[in-house]
Amino acid sequence: MSLRPRPEIENLEACPHGGLNQAELKELGLNPEAVLDFSVCANPFPPPPEVQQAFDILSIDRYPDSEATEFRQCLSAKLGVAPVNILAGSGSMELIRLIALTYFRQGDSVLILEPTFGEYKVASQIAGAGVVKQVARAEDSFAPRIDEMVSLIRQLRPRAVFICNPNNPTGHYLTRQEIERVLQACGDGLLILDEAYIAFVDESWSSLDLISEGNLVILRSMTKDYALAGLRLGYAVADEAIIGALRRVCPPWNVNVVAQKAGVIVLNDTQYLEQCQQEIRRAKQFLIGELRQLGYTLVPSSTNFFLVKVGNAQEFRMALLRDGILVRDCTSFGLHQYVRIAAGTMAQCQELVESIRAMRSR
Repeated sequence: MSLRPRPEIENLEACPHGGLNQAELKELGLNPEAVLDFSVCANPFPPPPEVQQAFDILSIDRYPDSEATEFRQCLSAKLGVAPVNILAGSGSMELIRLIALTYFRQGDSVLILEPTFGEYKVASQIAGAGVVKQVARAEDSFAPRIDEMVSLIRQLRPRAVFICNPNNPTGHYLTRQEIERVLQACGDGLLILDEAYIAFVDESWSSLDLISEGNLVILRSMTKDYALAGLRLGYAVADEAIIGALRRVCPPWNVNVVAQKAGVIVLNDTQYLEQCQQEIRRAKQFLIGELRQLGYTLVPSSTNFFLVKVGNAQEFRMALLRDGILVRDCTSFGLHQYVRIAAGTMAQCQELVESIRAMRSR
C-alpha cells in the first residue's frame, strides 16, 4: 500500500484565485501579454524604475538576509513600530500558512467571515483545525453582522478569527470600534487582521497600536501596493512574543534578495504610492459611473475593487475573456451572480467599458 498524506491534506481542495491562467489563454488563442487583467486587486501601474534597475546590481549568488534586516528597519521607520514587531514574508500568503502552522492545533475551531479570501480556510484545514463560517448577506451589502459575530466568538471560543479588512471580494471596511469589539471578544484567541488592501482605502484608520493587546496579528501585502506580485513580499506586525514564535517556524531565507531590495526602494519613495492612488481612485469612479449607466448593480466598496451583479458570472467572464479582458468570476466565493472588478489605468478601464457595451449589443 502506498504512503498516503494526512487526511486533512488528502481531502484538501485548492482555492481558486484571480490572475491569468496560461493554459486557458492558450486554448483560446490569446497572448497573455495582450490580456487586460481586472481580476487581480493590485496596483495597475509599474513599480518605481529603481526596482528594475536593482536587478543589475544585486548579487544573486549569495543567500539573502534571513532577518530581512534593512527592509524591516525601513518598515519600522515608516510604521512607527519596533523591528522586533515585524516579520517579513514571501507575500502575505506565506504568513497566513505560517500562523496556522504555529498556532492552530488538531480539533481547534477557526472563525472565518465569508465571502472572503479562500486561503484562510485552506490554511486552517492544513493545520487540522475546523472552520466555522459566518456568512454575510447580499441584502446587507455583504457587511458582517458584528453583534452576531461577537456572540458567536464568545460562544465558540475559537482558536483564531480571520478578518480581511477591507474585505476581499466585497470591499467592505470595518471601523476601529468594530475591530476592537471583536478583538476584546477573542479573549485568548488570535485575531488575524488581513490588511492587504489597506493602501487603497481613502479614509483608513491605523490598527498598529492594537498589537499591544497581545493577541492580534496584522498582515499587509507589498505586492498589492507597489506592483510587486512577481517578487512576493509582505509582512506581519504583532506583539514581540507572537513574532518570535512565527520566526522560529519561518523557513530561513524566506524572502529573496530582490524582493528585500525592492521593498527598501519603494518604502523610500515618498511620492509613488500617492500618485498611483490618485489615478486608481479616478479610474474606479469612472468605472462605477459607466457600469451604473449600463444598468448594473454594484456593491459599495471602500477599496480599489468592487462587486458587480451580472447574472451568470461564469458566462460574463468568458464573454469578456474572448475579447482579451479578464475579470474575477466570484463563483468560488459562493457569489454565482457576481464578478469582481479592480480598477486599472484609465485607458484600460475605458477599454473594459467599451467591451462590455459591445458584449451587451451582440
